[in-house]
Amino acid sequence: MGRFNSPGQAQRFLAAHDQINTIFRPRRYRLTATTYRHARADALNLWSAYTLEMTA
Repeated sequence: MGRFNSPGQAQRFLAAHDQINTIFRPRRYRLTATTYRHARADALNLWSAYTLEMTA
């Protein structure tokens, strides 16, 4: 559990982390190098827009 105060807190963190991780780590073995780079660039643009929206 690391430094989490409760199992529920750990579960909430891991649930959110899994969704974000899925965006940023596409299944590399299924993609060509060019497609993988585009997927990573799209994920970064999505994250940038999301964080900008959350700070505004």
